[in-house]
Amino acid sequence: MALRGERQGAAEHGHRVTAAIACHVARAGGTVDDLTRLLLHPDHEGGRHARHIAVRSGQARALDYIHRVWASASVAVSSTVALESRQHAHEVLAALRDRVETTPWPGERGRTALRVLRAHLTFAEIAGGPLHHASERQTAEEAGISRTTLRAVYETVLKPGGWLRRLKVGHGREGSTWYISDGSTGHHGIPAALSRSRTTQYPPDPALEEWHTPETDTGADIDSTVIARLMGHDAFAHQGLGSSALMILGALHARPSQTTGELIRSASVSRATAYRALRRLADHGLVHHHGETWTLAPRALEGFGTAPPHAVTDPSAQLALGWDAVAQQYGTLGVAAGRRARHAAERAAYRELLDRLAEHRSKAVVIVRNGRQVLVPPPRPDEIPPAWCAPGGRVLDPATGRPAPDWRVASDGRLILLTPADQRSYDELAAAHAEALSEWETAA
Repeated sequence: MALRGERQGAAEHGHRVTAAIACHVARAGGTVDDLTRLLLHPDHEGGRHARHIAVRSGQARALDYIHRVWASASVAVSSTVALESRQHAHEVLAALRDRVETTPWPGERGRTALRVLRAHLTFAEIAGGPLHHASERQTAEEAGISRTTLRAVYETVLKPGGWLRRLKVGHGREGSTWYISDGSTGHHGIPAALSRSRTTQYPPDPALEEWHTPETDTGADIDSTVIARLMGHDAFAHQGLGSSALMILGALHARPSQTTGELIRSASVSRATAYRALRRLADHGLVHHHGETWTLAPRALEGFGTAPPHAVTDPSAQLALGWDAVAQQYGTLGVAAGRRARHAAERAAYRELLDRLAEHRSKAVVIVRNGRQVLVPPPRPDEIPPAWCAPGGRVLDPATGRPAPDWRVASDGRLILLTPADQRSYDELAAAHAEALSEWETAA
């Protein structure tokens, strides 16, 4: 009899093997019938999990499981790209970056989704392909947002939109496994019921254009590299300049000298948001207004503002002297450091818990053998006294000092007890299996 945890681990391993085989058959142009014949063939080792389901729960249940695996594999294969080389991987990521930069991201939630997606794109570029690993804390620190906001964006924008797919949930010291794609398998845009810009009880005056209109849904063009470099700074926190200023900076860096109407389209912001963000940036001397067009100050991306030439300085304007000074003015200085410290404390507490679980000592087992009680130590290799170990995996009886005939040290160092049931031949084991299976089916 196997422990429940071991049975669950074996089932998960078998499912992963089955899913990998299904993906291979789908990529090779096979069908679900080909996969069924392959998995149910008695000589195919990879189909052990499917055949085990057939023996345990019946043929119909196994066929239903195979069809579900095939459906998931078909979706995965159709939405992924087989990378032929490192150069091909870089080309795929470059095309994905262009797709991200030319996709409209309207609304506050859309701009936050862009920050999260750009963080994952950075992780993918480091990993060398769309498949990468990232934890929630790591992504939140990179994007400069909280974990609560991160989860909301995952579930409402990026996953439904087909931009991100979590292949494996992180456990222990390993982060989650993600696959980043171009969003072609999901619906685009922000769900109306989930957009923060649509949470007011009554719609605003259409003349104010508070909501994004068709003019903001076309012509998006930003430099996501600029956004990735600045989004983790305190100056662009929620109570600071915000994501709208990030979009304006990214749009002006990609294409200088734009009018307000052009910025509405290229930065995917509403007219009111564009005016508000430009006003804040202009107060710090980070953008300059020349007639109808806006341009970046010479050192705007470094956080240093300059007064435009031949312009009357606004008494309320304070030229930026670095992003830290901007963050201090808005009261957001230290937000990122506090978030990293909190995450570090959470990681330390979690790792301490994992260490305690790894060192958990199970209770000793007492068995009765030949009329006397025998204490079997907990199943840990380092808890078996060295004096008990003899050459050849045998165990010395601590009372007599002679090898005990029924005790052995397993390959993993644990102490095991051999019984007459362990000495059965293959035919005897097969007969016992058939008898147990018959009893199981009769009871069911």
